[in-house]
Amino acid sequence: MDANASRVDPKLLELLVCPLTKGRLTYDADSNELVSEKARLAYPIRDGVPIMLVSEARKIED
Repeated sequence: MDANASRVDPKLLELLVCPLTKGRLTYDADSNELVSEKARLAYPIRDGVPIMLVSEARKIED
């Protein structure tokens, strides 16, 4: 897959919040996910589209 296709637009990242906590998200380029530290969830990005569903998010373990 093209590396640019998986990147998140910085302006979009400013607008998106965690659907569970309404808190800030950070972009993890290594795993291509948006991370909510407060909710301890990582939302996947597929084909450049963030999947902002709690049911699709990966739980972050310590």
